[in-house]
Amino acid sequence: MLSRLPRTDRLTLTQGNVYILPSRAGWALLITLIVLLIAAINYQLNLGYLLTFLLAGSAAASMVVGHNNLRGLELSWQPGSASGGFAHQPFPLHIRLGNSRRSRRWGIGLAVRDQLSTGGKKAGTAGAWIWVDVPEQGSTRTELAFTPTRRGRQALPAIAVHTRYPLGAFRVWALWRPASQVWVYPLPEANPPPLPPASPEAGGRSTAQVRSGEDFDGVRPYQAGDPLKLVVWKKAAQSFAAGSHQLVSRDRPYAHHHRLWLDARATGLTDNEARLSRLSAWVLMAQAQGRSWGLRLPGGQEIAPDSGAAHASRCLEALAACP
Repeated sequence: MLSRLPRTDRLTLTQGNVYILPSRAGWALLITLIVLLIAAINYQLNLGYLLTFLLAGSAAASMVVGHNNLRGLELSWQPGSASGGFAHQPFPLHIRLGNSRRSRRWGIGLAVRDQLSTGGKKAGTAGAWIWVDVPEQGSTRTELAFTPTRRGRQALPAIAVHTRYPLGAFRVWALWRPASQVWVYPLPEANPPPLPPASPEAGGRSTAQVRSGEDFDGVRPYQAGDPLKLVVWKKAAQSFAAGSHQLVSRDRPYAHHHRLWLDARATGLTDNEARLSRLSAWVLMAQAQGRSWGLRLPGGQEIAPDSGAAHASRCLEALAACP
């Protein structure tokens, strides 16, 4: 059934993709109506006929109202600020529910289908369900989470949409398969060792002169990812006063001669997944310290030294794609 559902990041629920069946309470109500009808026929009770058809009419009306509560609902996946997540850790799914009608939609439940228990699929009572109301001619946002078990580029799981409004006699549901894919990075090692020491770079000595008594040998234009402590704020204030927005950073001579390489061989581990886990932890440590680093993967692939959030994401994606 899932394979026949097209993948899309925006889905409008219609008559063709919304399903309805009696719930347990609905089957109990049906048995009650049959008993009442038999009693009314046997004992010729006019009030029995009235009560039977009144309950039957209410159940029929709830079927129409419940189906209409889902039909026309607009679902869309909203990418989060993070470019990816880590394996075996909750990955947030931001979902927007839109309602173009003038009536409010009540009791809409959403859940990741793979995380539903058998009881949750049948009755909609499992703890995995998130229940929201969608205002008239408005929208609401909610967040689900799933836990990926493997690393790599992978598709988002199927989302189940469910309601039992208004009487609970019928369960109305739909399935949605988002089309987007996300990166799942290797799980970082819990207690990694310190970063490996920076290694000397070939290429000779820097031409800039070291100032006496200082750790810096000059200034250079600011580059994205430079730590704020390296920015020359006096020159920045002068630049701002002159109407310019050019920043300059102090240039470290040590950085010209040494580079931090996160090498798979430096991990000292033989298991491939353990090495990727340690490299992932080192990438996060180097990013938190504002360092500039390069990455050498087990297969011989190499990522040039750089810094910043974009460089960290690129390294984590490379680790996730390793065979």
